[in-house]
Amino acid sequence: MYTASPTGPLAASLRRLFEFAWLQTRSCAFAIALMSGVAASTLLPGLPVARYDLLVVYGVLLTGLFWLRGWENGRDVAVIAVCHVIGLAFELVKVSLGSWSYPEPAVLKFAGVPLYGGFLYAAVGSYVCRAWHLFDLELVRYRPRATAAVAAAVYVNFFSHHWLPDARWLLAAALLVVTAGTWACFTVRGVRCRMPLALSFVLIGFFLWIAENLATYVGAWRYPYQLDGWQPVGVEKFGAWSLLISVTVVLVAVTRSHHGPGSTGTATSAGRRRRLGPRLR
Repeated sequence: MYTASPTGPLAASLRRLFEFAWLQTRSCAFAIALMSGVAASTLLPGLPVARYDLLVVYGVLLTGLFWLRGWENGRDVAVIAVCHVIGLAFELVKVSLGSWSYPEPAVLKFAGVPLYGGFLYAAVGSYVCRAWHLFDLELVRYRPRATAAVAAAVYVNFFSHHWLPDARWLLAAALLVVTAGTWACFTVRGVRCRMPLALSFVLIGFFLWIAENLATYVGAWRYPYQLDGWQPVGVEKFGAWSLLISVTVVLVAVTRSHHGPGSTGTATSAGRRRRLGPRLR
């Protein structure tokens, strides 16, 4: 009877899969720590300060820890800070329109939005930055201006669709067009792999939707239909995250444009593919 060799192609593929999953988990370290803090805060009785205010302090300390430990460099922290600000602007509009709410009281809260809300977007920025480092990520045949223009339109549409026709399907099509032929190349166990950039948006969007279900379950925020008890987040948010992640990727890509390994661009990528040969998958 034939038994698969532990060093055969199947075993090697499984090891790469497990390594890929482990690197993804490490990339989510900030998000995991943040959500763990949110969950723990719901279990602490008699807090001396409002829970949302405590989470602001926790988010700042968490950011400082990742920087001091070298898990994120100064450039990463700057990107994460921009994601925080962009996220707060997003929250201010959405909360004012009743899309969701932060029902608990807090001192560090403006127009219904606690300052800690920006850390939820910072966590997404941290994930992209850490994944870029850990996977030695590189975008091949990336069109920075066209992709940035569509990503900016995606961000604006999440506001404007409350007053103007919703263009998200058109923007999804535009994003497919501008990322056609763009590959996200990454390394797992010394093997150079690749996937279409648009597919990576969809996969990240799916896991962000899963994370959003977990976040609302532990009380990070509430949708109107969750105020009387938790309910799953609608599947339409999966599509929304698949579009919105393009904004974060564009921001991180800008900081990687001229910084050697893990940078973006066609010429560097072409040379790298020639060196890697059949190891690029």
